[in-house]
Amino acid sequence: MSGKGGMSRERVPSAFDTQARNYDKLVGRNPGYHEHLLASATALDLPDRGAGLRVLDVGCGTGLSTAALLEVAPEADITGVDASAQMLAKAREKPWPGTVRFRHGRAEDIADEGPFDAVFAAYLVRNLADPDAVLTSLKGLLAPGGVLAVHEYVRGANRAARALWNGICWAVIIPMGGFSPLYRHLWRSVKEFDDATEFADRLRRNGFSDVEVRDMDGWQRGIEYTFLARP
Repeated sequence: MSGKGGMSRERVPSAFDTQARNYDKLVGRNPGYHEHLLASATALDLPDRGAGLRVLDVGCGTGLSTAALLEVAPEADITGVDASAQMLAKAREKPWPGTVRFRHGRAEDIADEGPFDAVFAAYLVRNLADPDAVLTSLKGLLAPGGVLAVHEYVRGANRAARALWNGICWAVIIPMGGFSPLYRHLWRSVKEFDDATEFADRLRRNGFSDVEVRDMDGWQRGIEYTFLARP
């Protein structure tokens, strides 16, 4: 549940349903959005263009993260999963090769999909009602030697980073989103989430090892990261 009277995390998928039509246009105005997704996908370091590998894009939304994975691993079999039916419908409208497929469902409900050589989770974990349970589930979906990449906004580790997040949200993101409850939730979800060190520790507590933290550049520095981890 979200605190302080905000949207419950159980309602997040239906809130994304209402915003699916304009989602790509909105995030496309965020400097570095696509480049940062690509940086996190590249960090998976998948060999041989992904040939023979299975990759899960959990919380794939409209397929922007799926496209980043496809760019770095064009020969992998990629499965995109999302709990928002309308976001997934927008993803399916786009042209994809036969190696990409989509499934409607929550991260908690895909145990039958594994094992995967890599799991990519972009802008997902902080929106979950039970992040620890889902991280444990994702660990179980990974094949031996597999890798998890979490691409996520986190709470800024210092006052300046936290102030920047508040300012960007209320001056740009929330107004651009028409003051939708969803974008107010996204502002709050970062404020109430782990910072980078805490999230790395969360991964370790849920059975991951070799945890690596990579900061992003641009205005997102100190707020947005790639987290790499292995089971």
